[in-house]
Amino acid sequence: MVQILIMKYIILICFYLISIVNVIAQEMKPQPFLETVVTQFPNVRDSALTANENEVVFSAQSIMGDVSALIYIGKTKTGWTKPEVLSFSGQYFDIEPFFSGDGLTLYFVSNRPLNTTSSKTKDFDIWFVTRANIHEKWSEPQNLGAPINTEMNEFYPVVTDSKNLYFTLDNPSLNRKDDIYVSEFKNGVYTTPKPLGDSINSDGYEFNAFVAPNESFLIYTCYNREDGHGSGDLYISYKLANKGWSEAKNMGKTINSDKMDYCPFVDVNSETFYFTSKRKASDLNFNSKLTLEELKKYFNRYENGLSRLYKTSISEIIKNE
Repeated sequence: MVQILIMKYIILICFYLISIVNVIAQEMKPQPFLETVVTQFPNVRDSALTANENEVVFSAQSIMGDVSALIYIGKTKTGWTKPEVLSFSGQYFDIEPFFSGDGLTLYFVSNRPLNTTSSKTKDFDIWFVTRANIHEKWSEPQNLGAPINTEMNEFYPVVTDSKNLYFTLDNPSLNRKDDIYVSEFKNGVYTTPKPLGDSINSDGYEFNAFVAPNESFLIYTCYNREDGHGSGDLYISYKLANKGWSEAKNMGKTINSDKMDYCPFVDVNSETFYFTSKRKASDLNFNSKLTLEELKKYFNRYENGLSRLYKTSISEIIKNE
């Protein structure tokens, strides 16, 4: 009798543990972010949120990726405002927005000319706009200048609480692919950018790094690594006591897919992880002929191989090991 009771308790405990694992897995599973807004555009490549998550800026692109503009939406009591092109965008190729901590500076990447008298585009640089408060209009774009911007391409700016600037640099002279760099803010100026160490960078592609405001962790995309799940995967690294970075670890198949997963952003207050993915659902049944409605439904589903925004809770993942 006692043995039977023990077995029942063991079985109940097993079911309980399985249910907990399932709940955690479900919480970790990425969900569409701004689905009704995102599906209005062929591709939504990246996004940035203010610290209170009341404002979102994302880049909307054509199906071929040859046109890109920055789109704004704001949160109201009843939902989100209608998407609108930011006042300074829509003429050049603008991507990769990032809000300062107070929400009064917006950094972004563009190939626009250095001055308004020229119509000739240049390489990709990091630009910024400012506003006096959240109710004011944005200023005219300003180029961040040297030593950040060069004759090479600079991408994906992230500014931390210390005002250190992390970004992606494509430097062909080094016979490498894209790497993650940092320019420290010292004595009121930015220092010469330096690449992060070998625990982050390699001979391959490393790009789109989000760095926590306190610089405790870094999430970025690595392309076609041996431990990857296919195409670009999201990896995480933690700041070490010696101010270096831990060996980057793949964030796993719950986050990553076999397609491109990139453009990470974390709201540290809500511990919400936002990112872009080209994942594609593969549960279509071809055992019978599909109707026109079934085809339309499949073609228009969120996970259809185009760039879409996702979010998930990663409270455990972003804690330092």
